[in-house]
Amino acid sequence: MADKVIYAMYDDDNVLKDGAKKLVSKGVKVSEVFSPFPIHGIDPIIGVKDTRLGIMAFIYGLTGLTLATIGMRYFMVVDWPMNIGGKPNFTYMDNILAFIPITFEFTVLCAAHGMAITYFLRNKTLPGMPAQNPDPRTTDDRFVMELRTSENAQFSAEELEAMLKETGIVELDQKDVA
Repeated sequence: MADKVIYAMYDDDNVLKDGAKKLVSKGVKVSEVFSPFPIHGIDPIIGVKDTRLGIMAFIYGLTGLTLATIGMRYFMVVDWPMNIGGKPNFTYMDNILAFIPITFEFTVLCAAHGMAITYFLRNKTLPGMPAQNPDPRTTDDRFVMELRTSENAQFSAEELEAMLKETGIVELDQKDVA
């Protein structure tokens, strides 16, 4: 049996959130929600797990800290030691206070860029990647809820559509997926 995907379009995020609550309470699994902005509180309703982006940010920050420390030690102590303002230049520890701002800034730079690139790769939204959006209006003023019949085997497509119509949808679309 071919998998069917049902897209229910809403014109208000609160109506979508209330509709998702009703559907989930009846045992319907919501696959995805597409919206022009984040809908706060929708993730626990539809069962989206927390991301590990914070852990990755910490790892990217540690990478930046390590690279900054190694780079400053090499540039300022080993390769080209300079006497600036009478500061000792024999060891990294003698100069550590002067290196703190650079270390902090490079740590933040690596964490921020690493998180942004990870986000774009994970969501497949880098330039040149095909869009996963079912309807271009969801980038403007519409909200779409996606249901898959394969994830809701206990309900027929007609039953799912009937339940969706009770939630205040504006438009309903159905597609066959191989």
